[in-house]
Formats: sequence, C-alpha cells, structure tokens
Amino acid sequence: MGSPTGRRLRVAMVCDAGPAVGIGHVMRCLALGEELVARGVRVVMVADLDQVPWAAEQVRRRGIEIAEPGDLLATLLRLEPSSVVVDSYLLPASVYADLRERWPLLALVDGDLRGRAADLYLDQNLGAEASAWALPEGTMHLGGLDYAQQRGDIVRQRPSAPKSAAAEHSPLRVLAFFGGTDAFGVAPRVARLIARTGVPVELTAIAATPELAAEIADITPAPGQVIEVIGPTDNLAELVADADVVLSAAGTSAWELFCLGAAVGFVCVADNQQAAYVRMDQDALAVGIATLAELDDDPEGAVVRLRGLLGDVRLRERLRAACWAKVDGRGAARVADALLALDGERLQRRRASQS
Repeated sequence: MGSPTGRRLRVAMVCDAGPAVGIGHVMRCLALGEELVARGVRVVMVADLDQVPWAAEQVRRRGIEIAEPGDLLATLLRLEPSSVVVDSYLLPASVYADLRERWPLLALVDGDLRGRAADLYLDQNLGAEASAWALPEGTMHLGGLDYAQQRGDIVRQRPSAPKSAAAEHSPLRVLAFFGGTDAFGVAPRVARLIARTGVPVELTAIAATPELAAEIADITPAPGQVIEVIGPTDNLAELVADADVVLSAAGTSAWELFCLGAAVGFVCVADNQQAAYVRMDQDALAVGIATLAELDDDPEGAVVRLRGLLGDVRLRERLRAACWAKVDGRGAARVADALLALDGERLQRRRASQS
C-alpha cells in the first residue's frame, strides 16, 4: 500500500505472519495497537497478511492500518513513525540495531534476547519478571504476566470471579482451538483424543482450514459425545467464557485464557512453548496434555491426562481460580504507558540536541 496520509504516524508495528508462522505475533501486537488507537495514536501494522485474511480483518476492524513489509527499512522510512514495535522470530539482530538507530524501539521477546537491540523489551511470559539475562545498558525490561497483552474483546468477557463448579454444564462444554493457522493440524488430533476418552462432552472444535474441518467432521464421537466443527470466529472470547474446559496450544493465547479464567489443557506445539508448558503444569495453572511428539508416540498417555481433566470437577475449579488471579487484563495499558514515555524521552533528547 502507499504511504498513509493524514495525522502524524506515531507507531509502526512489525510482525511475523503467514500460514507457516501463524498469527500469534500479530494477535499480541493487536492488543497493544488497540490500546494505542484508543488513546488517539495512529498505528500501522507492517506484516504480510495477504494469506491470513481473517487476521487482516481483525487488524483493520480496530482502526489499525496495514502496510506490506517489502523492503522493511524503506517501508518504515516512508511511513515516518515516531517509534517502532517489533515482534519477530525471523528478523536478524542486525535489523533491530539498524531500526534502533533511527527510532525508539520496543521488542517483544520470549526469554533470550538473541542479540537483538532495543530501548524497551517486553517479555510477557510466565516468570519473565525474574529473567536472569543481563539487559544492555540504557534499556528497560517489562516482564511477566502483569504485561500480558489482552485485546478489548478478551477483557470485556473477563468474569468478576472465576466460574464455580456449580456453573458448569452437563455434559461438559469443551472448546478446542489451535491458532489462526493450526500449522501442525492439532485440532483433529485432539478431537480424536476426546473421542477416545469416552467422557460425555459437547466439543466445539475450531478448524483453521476447510481441510481440517473435513478431517474433524469424519471423527466418530463416543456415546454421549457431540462434536461440532466451526471455522475461525470473531466470538472466540465468548466461546471460551461459556466453555467448561478449553484445549489449546501453549502459545500467546495462553494468557488470554488465563485472563478469562478458563480451565485449560495445553498441547505444546513448538519448542519456544516448552518452558511455559512445563511450568504451567508444574504450578497447577493448567494441565499439560501432550507435546506434538507425545501425540505421535504416546497418545494413550495424552488420553489419560485429558480424561483426568474432564473427570475432575475440583481440579477444574482450582485451575480457574489460579489462572484468573494471574492475568488482570491491564497489560496493554501498562505497555502503552511505557512506550509513549519512551517516545517522549527520545523527542526531548532530540530537541535538546538541536537547541
């Protein structure tokens, strides 16, 4: 797209996106972008969203413009942002250094900085407030679930208190979703696990593609089970709030589920989810159902763990209370405060050097 016109651009958000890499980076930046727009800030997301139209619609609906990355530096120079946010596993460290020379830079990270330069680092993961790595001189770090990014549609569905056992449905309502692209085809595999548990449930499985939907539709449920398959939806927060159990990947959506006070069983679908997956299970915040390798090599173990979650009402009640208390839904506001303060500090330094 061409250079945006109108009021001065404040923030450019650079995100990985696509069928192979998913839309997790986009969705967590979307929460921050939404908060900035609400404050009258102009936001442009620089991301390749052509092949993930559902995500593109989510971005535009929140008043955020979209620019194709192309030559990233040339794109940003054309946009003339006053600050830049980067959420990427693909960009090399040299690009971060180049961007930081030109603009105040916020980098979203997951643990190791991997040599990436920034003025402000955001690691919204469980336990990140106690990260052991040393920060480069002159930089700041926002770490832990106090800074977990939650979109407005999530926060609006956050209950005033965790759901009690008495509020559960009979049979249990289970929701299963594995990201906007479900690149590993986890949804059908988990639907098969549900069928193998034999526990009476009403399962709603969100299929990222028509092919995955067809695969789920072919699964024969156990007696007393109902399996419904739907496509990507704008009503995910409402579905989570209504569900008694949620099955999902242990990625960025985990903190949304925590904010909503869900009883969650996680599947670890990527190496960068492993640490959080293990810790959430150990800290009794969620149940670790399986890794991708375990789905292939030890499906019976996954069935046992899933059956335990579906069959223990007190466990579900404890999980809801524990995770609801961890994420309060105000993380985007806290990060927006820090980013805009950083922007103001850089502007003041520039004016001082010119005077």
